[in-house]
Amino acid sequence: MDKGLKLILFLFMLPLAVATAAGKKPISEKQMSAYLMVFHRDDTHSLYMALSRDGYHFTALNNAQPVICGDTIAEQRGVRDPHIYRGPDGAFYLVATDLHIYAQREGKRSTEWERDGETYGWGNNRGLVLMKSKDLINWTHTVVNINEISPELADIGCAWAPETIYDEKAGRLMIYFTMRHKNGPNKLYYVYANNDFNRIETAPKLLFEYPDTKITAIDGDICYAQGKYHLFYVAHDGTPGIKQATSDSINNGWLYDPAWCDPEPTACEAPTVWKRIGEDKWVLMYDHYGQKVHNFGFVETTDFKTFRPLGHFNEGIMFATNFNQPKHGAVVQIMEKEAKRLEKTQK
Repeated sequence: MDKGLKLILFLFMLPLAVATAAGKKPISEKQMSAYLMVFHRDDTHSLYMALSRDGYHFTALNNAQPVICGDTIAEQRGVRDPHIYRGPDGAFYLVATDLHIYAQREGKRSTEWERDGETYGWGNNRGLVLMKSKDLINWTHTVVNINEISPELADIGCAWAPETIYDEKAGRLMIYFTMRHKNGPNKLYYVYANNDFNRIETAPKLLFEYPDTKITAIDGDICYAQGKYHLFYVAHDGTPGIKQATSDSINNGWLYDPAWCDPEPTACEAPTVWKRIGEDKWVLMYDHYGQKVHNFGFVETTDFKTFRPLGHFNEGIMFATNFNQPKHGAVVQIMEKEAKRLEKTQK
């Protein structure tokens, strides 16, 4: 083969090689047969997993005990708000808030909060936990402190509820999360992470803020469906609840919708959307913390305009078979071999 032909073949194959290296091979929904839920509990500040074959009945793995203990992966020795995402490379990306709200009571910290509560507000953490796995069993992990990215971020009051999504236009993993400066209003920001998912490579940029900038917006969740990006978030506009914004872009141009998506009379937070396998139905799950015994609530939509209430766990058609009082969860579709591996490993 002459050098000219070799060069032509090299140039022809280069885009494919780059795409393969970047992990952009799509995984079909037809390969999926189960749902994996992650969540935390207030009594342990650790990571839990629950499995479902039908999307209605969820059973916690590891006999309903933590799959990963928060004090093994977080600087504050506790994690909250876990979110799991399957990247285009087939790997799983899990992020969580590095925060323990009862650390003083449990002897893990000498003060109620990491820093002065009057200056920095409730929680006032600075770190996120980034984790990556190819098999849902073995995980790498690192803590990224947002306040250390640049001097302008030294005074941040919190970095909460991170989530991951792949930005196809940028060709990068995007992490978005709640952040505020000192005790100011919370807003949603985004950054880009490296492929190894152990470093943040850009400074935070504003993703979304409430039209009334004095009102807090937290706990963003982005999904792409029906030709639009949908951002669900918590609006602290009166009783905290779930609202939606839409855009043609993954990180800007959000169109505000004043309608509430949840049916709850009391406060809820932590929205997350997941699609039912093989159906044009999406479930919006949220943390209903405003009732006496907190629980996950669910609504279902086919058009992202109307949301049919499904009730709470064990109070309707959704069931938690061996666990209760989960906090701030997320769900991802998985393959049967992945489900069986989890069941075998996390008995």
